[in-house]
Formats: sequence, C-alpha cells, structure tokens
Amino acid sequence: MNNSIYQINKGINKSIEFQGLRAQYIWYFGGMVVILLILFAVLYIAGAGTIICFAIVGGGGAYMSIKIFGMSRKYGEHGLMKAMAKKQIPNVLKSYTRKSFQHFSDQEENK
Repeated sequence: MNNSIYQINKGINKSIEFQGLRAQYIWYFGGMVVILLILFAVLYIAGAGTIICFAIVGGGGAYMSIKIFGMSRKYGEHGLMKAMAKKQIPNVLKSYTRKSFQHFSDQEENK
C-alpha cells in the first residue's frame, strides 16, 4: 500500500540552516561578505597592494565569521533577539509620587 510516488517533506516547519548558521545569522554572514567585497574594491582602487587588500579583507572576514558562528551557537535561532529585548527592561522602577497609587485606592473606596 506504500507505493506513493510523492515524498513527504519532513522539514516543513523547521527554520532554515546553512553550514551551521541558523535564521538571521545567514543574513548577517551575507552582509559581511558584501561589505568585505566593497572594502576590497575600495582598497584596490585606492592603490593599496593586492597582498595588503587580501590581508585586511581576509583577516576581517575570519574575525567576523568566527563572531557570527559564535553568536549562532550561543544564542540560537531567536536568542539574540531575546538578549537584546532583555537589555531594554529596566532594573528598577522609580516613582517619586504616590499619585498612581492614590488613584487605585480611590477607585476601591468608591466600590
């Protein structure tokens, strides 16, 4: 009875992954490649030697690749967004007036 010619796609709801990079890190890596290509072109047109261009772009590419792969491993698919959101939460809420608390107590007295 199992003679169907169609294959079942078992990765239908999984996030995309390429060489260990997940989700938005693929875009970060692509952006890095584009920036490094532009940097190489600018350095080469400015008259820097080919070896110097390769050294700067290669070193920058290796450093940024290690950082991007490290973030992908550390934070995962949605972890970087969660880490940035967590930084937005204040540690302490300060209130110098009791006005907001008095408003709630006035409503309770009126009930």
